[in-house]
Amino acid sequence: MSGAVDLVRRLWRAALLRRAGLWFVGALPWLLLRSGPGLLAWSAFCAWDGLHLQRRVAHGWAHWIDGAVPEMEDSAALLAQEPETSVARLQRERLLKRIDAALPPRRVRAIVAAHVPFGWTWLFANLALAGLAWGSTLLPHAAGTRAVAAQAPGQKAAPLATHAGLVVKLAPPSYTGVAPSSFAPKDAQVPEQTAVEWCRDDPQKAEETIELSDGQTLHAGAQCARWTATESIFWRWRGTRYTLKVIPDQPPEIAITQPNEMTKDLPRDAKNAAIAVTVTDDYRVQQATLHLTLARGSGENIRFSDRELPLPASPDPRRRSWSKDWLLTDLGMEPGDELYFFVRASDNAGRPHTVQSPTVTLRLPAPPSERDEETTALPTLVKPESLRSQRQVIIDTEQLVADMRSKKMREDEVRERSESIAADQAALRRRYGQFLGEESTLFGKDDDHDAHPGQKLDVLHEFGHAHDSVENATLFDDATKKLLRRALSAMWDAEKALRAITPKTALPPEYKALEAIKELQQSERIYLHKTAFAPPAIKEDKRMSGDMAGAASYKRAQANAAEIVPANLRDLVQALGGDGPLPALWTRTAHDWVRERITDDEQRLAAQRAIQDAADGKPAARAQLAAWLRGGVTDAPVLLQARPVVETPFAKALRGGGR
Repeated sequence: MSGAVDLVRRLWRAALLRRAGLWFVGALPWLLLRSGPGLLAWSAFCAWDGLHLQRRVAHGWAHWIDGAVPEMEDSAALLAQEPETSVARLQRERLLKRIDAALPPRRVRAIVAAHVPFGWTWLFANLALAGLAWGSTLLPHAAGTRAVAAQAPGQKAAPLATHAGLVVKLAPPSYTGVAPSSFAPKDAQVPEQTAVEWCRDDPQKAEETIELSDGQTLHAGAQCARWTATESIFWRWRGTRYTLKVIPDQPPEIAITQPNEMTKDLPRDAKNAAIAVTVTDDYRVQQATLHLTLARGSGENIRFSDRELPLPASPDPRRRSWSKDWLLTDLGMEPGDELYFFVRASDNAGRPHTVQSPTVTLRLPAPPSERDEETTALPTLVKPESLRSQRQVIIDTEQLVADMRSKKMREDEVRERSESIAADQAALRRRYGQFLGEESTLFGKDDDHDAHPGQKLDVLHEFGHAHDSVENATLFDDATKKLLRRALSAMWDAEKALRAITPKTALPPEYKALEAIKELQQSERIYLHKTAFAPPAIKEDKRMSGDMAGAASYKRAQANAAEIVPANLRDLVQALGGDGPLPALWTRTAHDWVRERITDDEQRLAAQRAIQDAADGKPAARAQLAAWLRGGVTDAPVLLQARPVVETPFAKALRGGGR
């Protein structure tokens, strides 16, 4: 066994020496670049490669020896295990005597070289990565060197062009907690009301001009150009545009997670009520309070009591989460009481945003009492029974027909549903029949004529029906009465079909009744009294004199709608369609229209870019600007007005209408 261990150790030492060259050469570039991450990554690769190599030697050394040393007689595996037979033991002793003579150091190195490559692929990949790292560190220095070399000989050599002549300084509002910053010109996002300054990095340089997308022009000279961020804009400097996106301050958001209903009815035996509230804000929740109002009593004897509880702050200033399982005794609730609560929160903005959540109601029912069943002396208002419309009757009938067609229904179920729809149709028929003087018991009186036995009873007015009363005869005109009769006749036919349990036959008359009802709704049934016209008194001294002084014209202008699009904007859009010059002060007109009519930030910035490009003389920007200006017209009226046309014989002959 010791012979096998010694042989494996010799092979492993030779393989390690072969790979050591790869590991050393691969580490040299990272040492020269002084790159800690690169050297650490190469060291990790070397450790992995060493473990992989050791595993290869431990598993394949016997095959390596058998294939390269004929003296071992393909029995190298016997060196790693204890022989079980006498023949194997004899063969193992013979191999141990031949090891030193058959495997000198030079032959061991040759065997390892045949099975362990040098690893040129890994080395080339490592050198390529080192070259990329070296190039990335070299390029900024080369650019800086060229910039310094390009300066005039008499000019003072400035440091590397970090800001390229202009520095942008941002000072967000203090309540946001965002630290001030400065950077070279680039796109940026800033909170609302941020103070933006453009300053020269060298006071000796000439004045810089900054053009804002809203039409303003700022100059950064001895004093920095300053602007307060109220809306998203882009600014242009030396022909390059940079976007400055403004993030508006959002009001706090309130979420009431418990109870999960706007009106929560607690069980009669409830002892607790859970309330959970979450308030979030983009910067800080300055204040959040829970307002509770308890209502107790009934009728005119109702008392209200208010409470206000502050919600505790949390480690995160932008969020306040609060939940509590209240005892009803702590809330002061008793059976029959109602508790209303809402949450009011405000943030820490310069002008704080204050929001209020919807009001949630908690109800604790009163225990049942025997007095509820007793009659009281107070009058009770009974809500009249609501009627189903003709459209609802049609929907119910169509659903019944579909159910009869799609599934097997019992006869009693079909009869019950059909008679229920027939009852709804009858109620609606009686309601419309009242307008023609028909009998209706929908809102009839109770039979209480026996309450006064000695009173004289008017049988005609009590039980008679005045079908042709004066009021009914003059309430509607003949056309309206004709529509009413048609609707009632169709309702009668539909009701008969439904009573006969043939709902499919009831659909056509139901649609006829709906059509007649729609015509009734659309007809004019409201009349106004005409007011008399009292003309002014005629001055006798001016009659027949021909004096028109002070007389107003009786003519009125036709089709003069409100001016939706200003005249200067119409002239600008017309001029943009051609190649000629644009009207005077057209940029102010375009900027005002875009700011007023386009509210989306991205669309407004695109329209302002088109304005700037059109001002620079780019022909393609004219069509884009005209499209943006026309897109801002959302409520333009459509005017249909006849134009006078002179009909001449030549025009008629040209159209083919005459000779």
